[in-house]
Amino acid sequence: MTGSIHSQTRIGHVHLKVADLERALGFYGGVLGFALTQRYGSQAAFVSAGGYHHHIGLNTWESAGGTPPPPGTTGLYHLAILYPDRAALADALRRVEAAGIPLDGASDHGVSEAIYLRDPDGNGVELYRDRPEAEWPRNPDGTLAMVTRRLDLAALRAEA
Repeated sequence: MTGSIHSQTRIGHVHLKVADLERALGFYGGVLGFALTQRYGSQAAFVSAGGYHHHIGLNTWESAGGTPPPPGTTGLYHLAILYPDRAALADALRRVEAAGIPLDGASDHGVSEAIYLRDPDGNGVELYRDRPEAEWPRNPDGTLAMVTRRLDLAALRAEA
């Protein structure tokens, strides 16, 4: 491997193939609260938080009426949505639970707290918040010591 990527490089957006655009907008807009920024007829839409042009693209160009890929195949494992703090993550949990969407899991990774679920098309979605870097668990040599422990959902709900 040669060189390093610039330290300010970030993932800008994700673009998902969905079976039903209105259903996807109901989840990403109605449940999670992203704002619609642009729509391309009945086949595609872009949503964002905070006025950005788009964090998530949704389209049915190759997938209208389609089904999720079967287990054991390659593809997207999950997209991760980073919330600015624990209260915002707690509000996201409240919205997901109010919509009756089941969780696939909830983990404390030491560096972050995350809840896992599926969108209406079966795509994995991680909703998470990072802890401040000073709180990240470290090994004696300074490398990260990430963990996967059960997240206390009752304590998180109390933050909302």
